[in-house]
Amino acid sequence: MNVWLKVDFDSIDNGFVVSGRWELHLWVLIETMRREWYELQVGCPQVIFKEENGKKLEPMEWVIVIVPEEFGWVAIEKLGKRKWIMKDLKTENWITTMEFDVPTRWLLWFRSIFTIDTKWEWIMYSSFSHYEEYKWTIEKRDIWSMISGFPGKAMAYSLWKLEERWPILIEPTTEVYEWMIIGEHLKWWDLTVNPTKNKQLTNIRASGTDEAIKLTPIRKMTLEDALDYIKDDEYVEVTPQSIRLRKKWLTENDRKRNWSR
Repeated sequence: MNVWLKVDFDSIDNGFVVSGRWELHLWVLIETMRREWYELQVGCPQVIFKEENGKKLEPMEWVIVIVPEEFGWVAIEKLGKRKWIMKDLKTENWITTMEFDVPTRWLLWFRSIFTIDTKWEWIMYSSFSHYEEYKWTIEKRDIWSMISGFPGKAMAYSLWKLEERWPILIEPTTEVYEWMIIGEHLKWWDLTVNPTKNKQLTNIRASGTDEAIKLTPIRKMTLEDALDYIKDDEYVEVTPQSIRLRKKWLTENDRKRNWSR
């Protein structure tokens, strides 16, 4: 029995709302269910707010971030964009230490991105500090999604053409379905593509027309990475064999219908 875990039925989405103590608590639960051969889809983690005197209050964290001096500017840039409030900054023996006051919800998604930017060379301590009135909303990530518009098997040729312009998150021969997230779109909208299209063959073989297909190795996401990555309109699909990302609405018509509400 896990006394810190709370489960409520969500009649709107026909699912369950699971509340725990911080992200790690939920990661352990999901990974345990996965190893017991459950299949589930998980939405973006949310912070629990409270209301007092008619005002929406959110939990604040006292945070200390420690990085090598060479990554100090990376940390300041990344955390500054997310409106972290710096309280102290000092560098000693090539180590930079920063102290912040941060809304808890802004801690939920920065870890995986920050880890890549600092090449795993960082340490963070955090603890609950107090409640403050709800502050402004920020985008979880400034990268949008590349989505499959067709079901089938992903072809190396299609992925090769797509990755010339955008990062890819799946490998060739991966089974995809409509509205599954297969990559990143570096502009301010989701892009629908066809990763199942193969190179068209002809009977005429011209000299020099064959191109060697070389794909960049993908960044394979763990469960923690995937939950940090998704936005509010996205899900992580968890099965014993795989972890996939998808949009909440699985067809173009469903998406347009829900966006117009």
